[in-house]
Amino acid sequence: MSVMARETSETPGRLKQIRLAYQMTKKVDTKIGLIIAGVGLLTFGVFLAIGFAIGHPIYLGILGFIVAFLAMAIVFGRRAEKAAFGQMEGQPGAVAAVLNNIRRGWSANTTPVAVTRNQDAVYRAVGRAGIALIGEGNPNRVRPLLASEKKKMAKVVGDIPVHDIMVGTGEGEIPLKKLQIHLMRLPRSISAAQVTETNDRLRALGDLLSKAPIPKGPMPKGARMPKGGQVR
Repeated sequence: MSVMARETSETPGRLKQIRLAYQMTKKVDTKIGLIIAGVGLLTFGVFLAIGFAIGHPIYLGILGFIVAFLAMAIVFGRRAEKAAFGQMEGQPGAVAAVLNNIRRGWSANTTPVAVTRNQDAVYRAVGRAGIALIGEGNPNRVRPLLASEKKKMAKVVGDIPVHDIMVGTGEGEIPLKKLQIHLMRLPRSISAAQVTETNDRLRALGDLLSKAPIPKGPMPKGARMPKGGQVR
């Protein structure tokens, strides 16, 4: 009974999340409703037509309904993700939001390891590809931070590969929406044991902003860094 009650109570919560996600997506992607409905109807129509053609309209109709529902969910998920990235693009803390939801294989630090008073920041992630230093903000201010952090880490990580990544839309930069894919595609070059060892060494080294009151996510545009934090 307790399990059934818990599942019943969780269902409204999921439905509310879906509704909120749809409302937020629709603000950016105004045709999302028509697109989802079109995908569902087209998928169901194709399966139903095949069913009539082979003499099994009920069987294919049921299968088509299930596949259509899955297709609608996939399309909605992708367009909602795209809309979310579009809203976060260029905002301080956007990289942290991506790293907070990164897939398995990377151990990401969602608190910047270096930051400026203009909210430019450098984040760090460790995985089988080595160490990724990810910068967001003005490239002219971020690149010196990347170089400084790389030099500081060299004292403790040895020959572990370090990848400099600049998030943005300029030449040589990685768009925010492609950051996770870019990280997942980096070639593996160290063992799982080395990943653990590297994490331990970097943890011992300590983050420059481990005690600074920095939010782990996008900050409102125009907001300023709080005084008292360790910045550059």
